[in-house]
Amino acid sequence: MLVKHGVRRAVVCPGSRNAPIVHNLNECPDIACYAVTDERSAAFFALGMVQATGEKVAVCVTSGTALLNVMPAVAEAFYQQRPLVVISADRPQQWIDQLDGQTLPQPDALGRFVSKAVSLPDSCDGERRWYCNRLVNEALLEEHFPVHINVPMAEPLFGFTTPELLDERKVERIGADIAPAVLSHVTRMFMLSHRPMLIAGQPMNPNLDEAVALVDGDERYVPDFVLYIGGSIVSKRVKRFLRKARETWTVNATGEVNDTFMNLTHVIQGDGRLVADHIRFMLETEPHPFVQLWDELLGKVRGKADGFQPPFSQMAVVKRFEEQVSQQGFADAAFHYANSTPIRLANIFSRHDVLCNRGVNGIEGSLSTAAGYAAATDDLVFCVIGDLSFFYDQNALWNQNLRGNLRILMLNNGGGGIFSTLPGLSESAASRQFISAAHHTTAEGICRQNDVTYLSASSMQDFEAALPTLLYIDAQRPVLLEVFTQSEADDLAFRQYHLALKDILEQQ
Repeated sequence: MLVKHGVRRAVVCPGSRNAPIVHNLNECPDIACYAVTDERSAAFFALGMVQATGEKVAVCVTSGTALLNVMPAVAEAFYQQRPLVVISADRPQQWIDQLDGQTLPQPDALGRFVSKAVSLPDSCDGERRWYCNRLVNEALLEEHFPVHINVPMAEPLFGFTTPELLDERKVERIGADIAPAVLSHVTRMFMLSHRPMLIAGQPMNPNLDEAVALVDGDERYVPDFVLYIGGSIVSKRVKRFLRKARETWTVNATGEVNDTFMNLTHVIQGDGRLVADHIRFMLETEPHPFVQLWDELLGKVRGKADGFQPPFSQMAVVKRFEEQVSQQGFADAAFHYANSTPIRLANIFSRHDVLCNRGVNGIEGSLSTAAGYAAATDDLVFCVIGDLSFFYDQNALWNQNLRGNLRILMLNNGGGGIFSTLPGLSESAASRQFISAAHHTTAEGICRQNDVTYLSASSMQDFEAALPTLLYIDAQRPVLLEVFTQSEADDLAFRQYHLALKDILEQQ
């Protein structure tokens, strides 16, 4: 990893805990090693090499106070913005502060004088190897230096039996802006790939989850090149599927290493919409067979979703709501969907941009975010939200800034509906009461105390009668429509929908 990121010199200090690292640095033909005993002097010695060459130089120290002794040189490198790479060996986490020799908390020991500090897991098997790779890439891609890589290692330390270092994936960062040459390069990579896929995160990927569920296991649909235009993806199934791709290039505004699919090779700093628009333009003039294969599949899934008539349930309510807002031309409206079931229903039935707090996926604040959006615009703002999310964030309505452009569609099935979809959870006696937080609460009293127009529906007929008021009423204060469904009916609707999708494969 050091070699791939341009490190050609390493200053190494004596010690037993860092001996495996020093051994590998010495064995590597692309790195020249320089032995310096005093860590304080060694770090300044490395800084001098950086000044002379302009290249990254590593300084490797053992555990304990050895790391603290590089601090003066690290501070100097910080203010000079020199690419000094500090590599410290460490004891396993469980032995820190246990009166074991040469132990102290090392991961953040260099404080604000490093621009990036990472501490690797103390073993490197399975997913943790990917994690190690990602952390080192993040550190060595840091634009501002110095950086610190802490490497905990458990005994035994001195086997030296591995014949050669394994190859590691390097992540590259392209540009601080999308210049025409970069745009041309990315587009060329996409169009020349055998199986390219353009994936956009939030706002949404309509019906992609269902499509992946249908073809997972069919190699014809697995991409080899993924162009990822940032943003969060709701579906775990989609993320697992895209991890089968050979490589991913991501475009984001910050140039951060977001290795969602565990196969990232390039980060492009810039506006993903610009890249996506250019790719779509190229596909219009030069259709790609793999993209056409996926477009055909997604078209069939969308057709099934549009034609599916679920029984009265949260699915039926969101489907009907989306049909109405699509047919009646709410082009200037904004649509906020809360986490868990609502956003998954949006991914099935919405055909417009959707806003959702998917950064960390919490249920708190969904209504407050929509309220803040509504306060900053005169356009209609719709918020589709589940019962737990609503009650958790009910103080969003205790706000003197609210006006009549905020419209809330609340889905109340007496608990956290998303939990009923998790395999095996129903076997727990705590599932309904404690995990799904079953309740018999309504929003009516909350609406009355906050001067919010309250509507309710307990059947599809009730909902059809109340929906026009939610959509069209000329109101001075927010409007809320609470729809009561049964969790069993909600689960049944999802099962029937996915059963109906299986016809697509039978027709192919």
